[in-house]
Amino acid sequence: MSTNKEYSNPLVEQRADPWVYKHTDGYYYFTASVPEYDRIEVRRAETIEGLRDAATVVAWRKYETGPLSANIWAPEIHYIAGKWYIYFAAARTTETNDGLFDHRMFVLENESPNPLEGSWTEKGQLKTAWESFALDATTFEHNGVLYYVWAQKDPEIPGNSNLYISEMSSPWTLTGRQTMIATPEYEWEKIGFSVNEGAAVLKRNGRIFISFSASATDFNYCMGLLTADENSDLLDAASWKKHPEPVFKTSEETGQYGPGHNSFTVNEHGEDVLIYHARNYKEITGDPLYDPNRHTRAQVLGWNEDGTPDFGVPVKDSRN
Repeated sequence: MSTNKEYSNPLVEQRADPWVYKHTDGYYYFTASVPEYDRIEVRRAETIEGLRDAATVVAWRKYETGPLSANIWAPEIHYIAGKWYIYFAAARTTETNDGLFDHRMFVLENESPNPLEGSWTEKGQLKTAWESFALDATTFEHNGVLYYVWAQKDPEIPGNSNLYISEMSSPWTLTGRQTMIATPEYEWEKIGFSVNEGAAVLKRNGRIFISFSASATDFNYCMGLLTADENSDLLDAASWKKHPEPVFKTSEETGQYGPGHNSFTVNEHGEDVLIYHARNYKEITGDPLYDPNRHTRAQVLGWNEDGTPDFGVPVKDSRN
């Protein structure tokens, strides 16, 4: 039963690509892209709204040169087999080549029970089938198998990024086949840039849902949805069906623009909660990537009678 819980938004200002993970210790752990793109921060709180004012700890900072020296993007914190892991993307330069950045995906490990303490060890680049633009990694476990989902540029496919899935032999190593499960095909996925990125996984009602973000990072940014039966072969592209329309997008009525790059968590009432970023204005001066005001937001995720998620519309700001 819904509690009609409403969150005071924005939840955390100037934090894009937000990731919230509720651990067995009762804490919510939060990380996100910072406007400077130069470090990875982690904070925790006993409630989702407590994340707003929680103290932050810098887990890692970029290098001055090399493959880990620019545009540190979209960190995610996960707890796997008794250890903490942070997945993130990094580049050698802020420059682009034919419109593409040169990001690759990297992994940090922390053996401390509390990831705000202890030290983070670099486990290196997570290698895929191609040495090309790659970002926005996430992991999930299903039927005893650890899976990895990410966005990458296939040199043989037009566009910026597609979504892929693979099994993992360790939290920093892929094994077996790597399957493309989504590529930009609808017009709403190709505005400004042809993009499928920012995957987040939700397992409910006998299905596995993967939300993702599409198009340029201005007001055209929006979210799509993939669905697979929980008993299907998740490495078979045919198991995944894409909803033909965006499931979450700009709302002029509520004054929210470019919602996307979400994560899912569960609140104290057992309700699923959508965590995402959006701006509260439409027009942007300069490159949207360097506009700092993609704020982290939270709202309860609804459910349709057929067992599929109902994202609704991004709620209006309730804080000045």
